Amino acid sequence: MVEMDESILAIIGNFIAPVFAPLGWGAWHFSVAAIAGLVAKENIVSTFGILFGSPESGGVSGALAGSFTMLSAFSFLIFNLLCAPCVAAMGAIKNEMNNAKWFWGAIGYQCGLAYIVSLCIYQFGMLFSGHFGAGTVFAILLTAGFFYMLFRRGHGSGTGKASF
Repeated sequence: MVEMDESILAIIGNFIAPVFAPLGWGAWHFSVAAIAGLVAKENIVSTFGILFGSPESGGVSGALAGSFTMLSAFSFLIFNLLCAPCVAAMGAIKNEMNNAKWFWGAIGYQCGLAYIVSLCIYQFGMLFSGHFGAGTVFAILLTAGFFYMLFRRGHGSGTGKASF
């Protein structure tokens, strides 16, 4: 019998976990669940059921409560709410766009936006609790970029008004 931490899923999860560490949930369990959510969002729950469903820990909810902080759980939820939809919806997007470049651009945009918003939420939450680091600086720069793009003067319109 192979231990769960030595499984192929754990090896893959440990490889991608550092990508999600700035979001507050860099353990391999959460990274694998987020990737499984790209197949179907309900797979996140079933993945947690498999990884955390031991009776000793009080079931899935008890194990997750001990693994997440309030802030990292919120970051995880925001990421999965904003990330690209399930494979079936991606198929519909590809069918409607009828262009592979636009399709991958749309999926990349959704995943990138989810990552950036989740990063900003977690890093600002950590800042308000007294922790300051490189991720906080990056989140401040990203937020400044958001506000710049939101309130910049109209590009090429010549009106001098904000481009809403």
